[in-house]
Amino acid sequence: MHAQFDPSARQALAVAAVDAKIRKDLSWQQIADAAGLSVAFVTAAVLGQHPLPAASAEAVAELLGLDADAARLLQTIPTRGSIPGGIPTDPTIYRFHEMLQVYGTTLKALVHEQLGDGIISAINFRLDVKKVADPEGGERAVITLDGKYLPTKPF
Repeated sequence: MHAQFDPSARQALAVAAVDAKIRKDLSWQQIADAAGLSVAFVTAAVLGQHPLPAASAEAVAELLGLDADAARLLQTIPTRGSIPGGIPTDPTIYRFHEMLQVYGTTLKALVHEQLGDGIISAINFRLDVKKVADPEGGERAVITLDGKYLPTKPF
């Protein structure tokens, strides 16, 4: 395992991978199917937030028409964090920021009341996004964030 210290290499790879995805008219699910992992994890990995296991990295690179260097880079541990400082300007990402601004203290209060002092892991984590019908018309997004709870341990 090798780790990146500068996110620019993985960012450049993400740009190339998304370009290949668009040129080949692939969905994130098709890429995840080739990798043999969840769509959320593979999407995050291709966008530079996780390393892929060797077989998955090679399968993704082959599907996207990327070279062996790209497959190797997909396996490196990235410098995580995809939103530069400040308030996000992309409307979709901004809404998540807004949700945390409005409900962050509520989530913290409920987590601590129900689980105690600790954190929810973003490493031992599952993410799912579903579209469901809204009984009042239209559609709703159901986003599940499922992280392992890690209690604070006195020392």
